[in-house]
Amino acid sequence: MGMHEGRAKIGKSVKDLLTHWTETRSNWDDSTSDAFEKKFLVPIEADARTAISAMDVMAQVLAQIKRDCE
Repeated sequence: MGMHEGRAKIGKSVKDLLTHWTETRSNWDDSTSDAFEKKFLVPIEADARTAISAMDVMAQVLAQIKRDCE
């Protein structure tokens, strides 16, 4: 799996997770669900965004390396 495919897979997975969470929240809306969201989902989303940003930088660096080696 290449960098772009991995980036897309992470993005899609987080989007799917948040879509399912939205559906779940329509049936489970209390202080426990709020705590669950803050403890697990918010950090997952933040970490995914960080990973995607890092992958973008790595893709640029790898592209530059490839150009430099040609």
